[in-house]
Amino acid sequence: MAIRRVRAARIDFSDLRRELELPTQFPLAAQREADESAGRQRMPETDRTDIPFVTIDPATSRDLDQAMCLLRRPGGYRVHYAIADVASFVRPGGALETETWRRGQTVYLPDGKVPLHPEVLSEGAASLLPDADRPAVVWTIDLDSDAATTAVHVERARVRSRAKLDYRGVQADVDAGQVAEPIALLVEVGSLLVARGLARGGINLPIPEQEVEPFTGDHGWRIVLRAPTPVEEYNAQISLLTGMAAATLMLDGGLGLLRTMPAPRPDAVARLRTAAHSLRIEWPAKASVGEVIARVDPAQPRAAAFLDHAAELMRGAGYTAFDGAPPADPAHGAVAGPYAHVTAPLRRLADRYATEVALALYEQREVPGWAREALPKLPDVMAATDRTTSAAERGAVDLTEAVLLADRVNDEFEVAVLDVDDRGKTPGGTVALDDPPVRARCEGVLPLGERITVRLVEADPVRRRVLFRA
Repeated sequence: MAIRRVRAARIDFSDLRRELELPTQFPLAAQREADESAGRQRMPETDRTDIPFVTIDPATSRDLDQAMCLLRRPGGYRVHYAIADVASFVRPGGALETETWRRGQTVYLPDGKVPLHPEVLSEGAASLLPDADRPAVVWTIDLDSDAATTAVHVERARVRSRAKLDYRGVQADVDAGQVAEPIALLVEVGSLLVARGLARGGINLPIPEQEVEPFTGDHGWRIVLRAPTPVEEYNAQISLLTGMAAATLMLDGGLGLLRTMPAPRPDAVARLRTAAHSLRIEWPAKASVGEVIARVDPAQPRAAAFLDHAAELMRGAGYTAFDGAPPADPAHGAVAGPYAHVTAPLRRLADRYATEVALALYEQREVPGWAREALPKLPDVMAATDRTTSAAERGAVDLTEAVLLADRVNDEFEVAVLDVDDRGKTPGGTVALDDPPVRARCEGVLPLGERITVRLVEADPVRRRVLFRA
């Protein structure tokens, strides 16, 4: 894992919050409902507290949606995956449900998040915190020795997490060969699932993410360029496995909400092949896009430029609701198969309803009217809140970059050229600095995938704009 940090000055994100019209608190009626719901917590009759679940999340997270336990069984594996049963806390038609529809999903900003649910639920009664009984929807998925799904069972049950683990700690345990027993098989099962995804044409982009985090000891901030750890990918594979199982239930039952994305267009893949050739990225004749991406090192400038181009293939993701005939194209292009969001109901509105549909279909009972009626309305709501979330994340990074570089205008920097375009009248593209880890627009004739020296000509915190010139 590559982590680069640079300290920034104190930054006020309140203008960004106002610009995006993010709520500052829950309406009194919604908060009261959440408080009452947390106080009268009801547990399912089925007891699965004997299963040694653990959670794996960022170290500071308390809104814990998922807990897992992985077991070996004759001929393969058994995956127990517990998902917070948020529907048991939110009354259909109530003030809290109305407010969650207004919010859509949790929005994360450096100075604090805007949660989908009040903290009494999202970080309390509904969260799968350790050493506490919680209601959950438990997915039990049996896999064969190649990690192909052979059986799926879904039920509401009482669960109890044994530990709150974090990605870095688990990765350190993996590297030391001493992973805790409930997830000792995570690397083995996760690796098999990654291989299956690549074999069916799946695509995973290992692009390091820019994050803004507080600087310990004062009121400053720093930008972190964080590459995902292998453990994060293996953990994501368990969620992906569950989402695919849910999608299968929905398609078989003729009702559901899928997370969809068009498959990469042949002309886009052809352009990526051309970029690979110019960047001297090896692309074997029979290798898929996903297989080529899996072989590159994102820390290398040419590989980073290639991945930036590959991101253009991942366009058009959305939600598709259906009731009766399945969608003409039910697949998610990056997954290379049907997929549904059901594993993050504390943070994402759609998951609460999709989970309820999948559970009812599995139990072969009538889908509750409140869930069925919500399905056709969710795609628009989720699309709008996806835009807000993206704008918040990008806006926070842009602001931090501009503040951090504001006193370095006219300085020269060594950068890697990630992208070249002909936007507007001035040629240019996107460049990436190593220190600070900034990505920004650069004007001039740029050599794709090469390292060059450029000059900073603008760093404006008000406009949240950084511009270089070659």
